Amino acid sequence: QVHVVESGGGSVQAGGSLRLSCAASGYTAAIFCMGWFRQAPGKERERVALFFTRGGSTDYADSVKGRFAVSQDNAKNTLYLQMNNLKPEDTGMYYCAAEYFGDYCVGNFRDFRYRGQGTQVTVSS
Repeated sequence: QVHVVESGGGSVQAGGSLRLSCAASGYTAAIFCMGWFRQAPGKERERVALFFTRGGSTDYADSVKGRFAVSQDNAKNTLYLQMNNLKPEDTGMYYCAAEYFGDYCVGNFRDFRYRGQGTQVTVSS
């Protein structure tokens, strides 16, 4: 079992930055991948970043490439999402999720076994 909790959301003006945190607890050694997802009002949830714990490789949605970056603090069992040059279209609820099995890492948010409750990000123009 893994429990993930997001934090760090808030309100920021366009061009600003935020860093989200995803603290994992439980049997974290078995986590194969972790993902950051977001859902804007009236839109479907989308994956913005994917992180593979073995090797540290990442994958980003085209809409955030060059602006968002994932990093990990192994000592704290925490995954971060650094978001720079934020745009109003980045507004939404941001979720973290963890998965043990690689086959599910390419799936949607609900395909991940362990999912957080989300943290709100609001970017004003």
